[in-house]
Amino acid sequence: MYRFLLLSILTLLLAACSSTPEPTPPAPRQSSAFDGFYQQWRGVPYRMGGSTRAGLDCSAFTQLAYQQVMGFSLPRTTESQATLGTPVERYRLQHGDLVFFKTGWRQYHVGVYTGSGEFIHASTSKGVIRSRLDNVYWNSRYWQARRLTQ
Repeated sequence: MYRFLLLSILTLLLAACSSTPEPTPPAPRQSSAFDGFYQQWRGVPYRMGGSTRAGLDCSAFTQLAYQQVMGFSLPRTTESQATLGTPVERYRLQHGDLVFFKTGWRQYHVGVYTGSGEFIHASTSKGVIRSRLDNVYWNSRYWQARRLTQ
């Protein structure tokens, strides 16, 4: 019994002295071809139906981004953009995929995925910004993603 107790105490002491490995820091966000476009438009206010630096809506933002970065045209409305390309599972998102959200009854929102769980878009309240997909608001409204190829 004495031997068992001694071994137990030694085991606990050794375990208490061991160090736990430091957690791996998250990988730095990789640059996306859309980052330069985002920097040019960051902070531009939201304006329903707008498509200029004076103000633009989410589908105009993605339409302009794809035209400038990828060199091809998208339809003007979010609903039309949501039918393009091929569906992508959320865990397979890649830079440039369009991400769609249902924000209300027959109301949709779209942005461009830029990696590391982030997307760029024209927010109704904050204008052109970068947001996280795991944000409570966006996570609860996530609808689908589409991959576009020429």
